[in-house]
Amino acid sequence: MQDDAEFFKMVSDYMSNGMLENIISMFRQDASYYRMIPDLIADERVRVRLGTTALVEDLAREKPDSFKEIVPEIGRLLESENLTLRGDAANLLAIISLPECRPYFERYKNDENADIRSIMLEAITEMDGRN
Repeated sequence: MQDDAEFFKMVSDYMSNGMLENIISMFRQDASYYRMIPDLIADERVRVRLGTTALVEDLAREKPDSFKEIVPEIGRLLESENLTLRGDAANLLAIISLPECRPYFERYKNDENADIRSIMLEAITEMDGRN
């Protein structure tokens, strides 16, 4: 069994090289891989971050509850000074949109950044519309 760092590098490199469908298949087979999502969204490579967003969009339609355990980790990324990372984390939480995400939506709906405010307010509106 390869160690976590090697496996993460392989997954992020595959994603960077456009092998998203392979990664989605892997995640469908083993939900323990979801724990990598916060690190994937924090990757410096744009293609990895875009792939992570597409991965979450795909998996959230099928197994939304599988994200419960990583919501706090994604939520912590909202505290980053890196605005791109904060925006990507906000977007992932909006996609996941579980009740566990609601405290983050409420906390950051008045964020100093207009894009993050917009994502959070839209997520609240969508969540309220489903209830």
